[in-house]
Amino acid sequence: MDTKNITTFGQLKKAGYRYKSIKEELRQNLLQKLLKKEVVFEGIHGYEYTVIPELERAILSKHNINLLGLRGQAKTRLARQMVSLLDEYVPVVEGSEINDDPFQPISRHAKELLHKKGDETPIRWLQREERFAEKLATPDVTVADIIGDVDPIKAANLKLTYADDRVIHFGMIPRANRCIFVINELPDLQPRIQVALFNILQEGDIQIRGFKLRLPMDIQFVFTANPEDYTNRGSIVTPLKDRIGSQILTHYPESLEIARTITEQETALAQAEKPNVYVPELAKDILEQISFEARESEYIDSKSGVSARLSITAFENLLSTAERRALLNGDKKTIVRLSDFMGIIPAITGKVELVYEGEQEGANQVARQLIADAVKTEFLNYFPKIEKLQKEGDADPYEDLVSWFFEQSGGFELLDSTSDTEFNLQLDRVEPLDDLIDTFVGDFIEKDKPFVKEVILWALVEFKKLSKYNLSDGLRFKDVYGGYISGL
Repeated sequence: MDTKNITTFGQLKKAGYRYKSIKEELRQNLLQKLLKKEVVFEGIHGYEYTVIPELERAILSKHNINLLGLRGQAKTRLARQMVSLLDEYVPVVEGSEINDDPFQPISRHAKELLHKKGDETPIRWLQREERFAEKLATPDVTVADIIGDVDPIKAANLKLTYADDRVIHFGMIPRANRCIFVINELPDLQPRIQVALFNILQEGDIQIRGFKLRLPMDIQFVFTANPEDYTNRGSIVTPLKDRIGSQILTHYPESLEIARTITEQETALAQAEKPNVYVPELAKDILEQISFEARESEYIDSKSGVSARLSITAFENLLSTAERRALLNGDKKTIVRLSDFMGIIPAITGKVELVYEGEQEGANQVARQLIADAVKTEFLNYFPKIEKLQKEGDADPYEDLVSWFFEQSGGFELLDSTSDTEFNLQLDRVEPLDDLIDTFVGDFIEKDKPFVKEVILWALVEFKKLSKYNLSDGLRFKDVYGGYISGL
């Protein structure tokens, strides 16, 4: 439909336009996309067989929707992407505050204008991007904010009594008529405010003060909620839950591959800005594994959740840590080192909710432990398990490496202030590292080997085969016995 040439109600009728509710609009456009086998929700990974099919079924059923899940599970992004299922443009009566459709006017302004001008009633076109409204539910939200109230200033300016419905100032929901309206963190909304939503969800109308009016709203509601909110701050009142058609449970990525895909998608700009920083594949896996370790950690409140934003911000910090180190060392290009992971600690500590035991350990120490646990987990994906007790006669693949460190009386240092060339030469001194990599994972590209060598050293520290000491400018590794003697 050529929207530029249609400016009146009469022209709209001649063009054959037919009124559709927003739920019917979403349903029909979704059906078309499904028939064409198009991707409906772009950039949403890991939900292909769980959340997205349920969301599509809810749209086909014309339901209002509640997305229930822990933080950082793309609930708001899913809601915002529903805009792509709307028609590109819809007609609105000119001057209407609540997006009146000329075929189904509901406001006094639109009805009077259509009665007065008939086919000459001016219309404007509302673009799909304008048909999305969002409100974060906070305890200070009032009925006047979301539904409306009497406006004394309007009454004074128009010289109207409070008995005249023209003194009403519409809230966010009426102004979102024929739009997708999202209320984030629904349990945070006070129960008395939730009660004000009953009629809108069931009958589609609103009630303002003492006015006897019925405005049948045409709105697609999407709510988001964190299940932990039910016990911490508030709850969704039962009659309101009963009026929400579909409740859909979201979840965190179920595999490392999906988590990596999400992080790489969200950090594409950061990577493009730092082309001089190379990140080994194993480093990406370890970074994602940190979130998986956090969700299982005894120090972290699992009910609070560990957002996908942890991996995203940690990856950005990792790139920046390597970039800063390279600048200070005078390197034009650099490869991420395992020691650079110390730079992501600020991105971890702000993203996790500690239980009592975690508070006793301290946020910084918990973050370091998560990094260590991730290194151990990824190490065991490539190298043999390190047993605490070695059976007599069994070959120990790490014996030569431990012996090498035993011979280094002063220890072995990896300093941040060294250039990449010097750093790699220092690692090359430890010949048993090359033997381990060649024996068990010979398929690593040459560029990634220095990072893999670091992983082996860190893992052996965690398995108590070596000891590690923090220096002001890096790390010192020793054999466990030598480290014990030094401590004495």
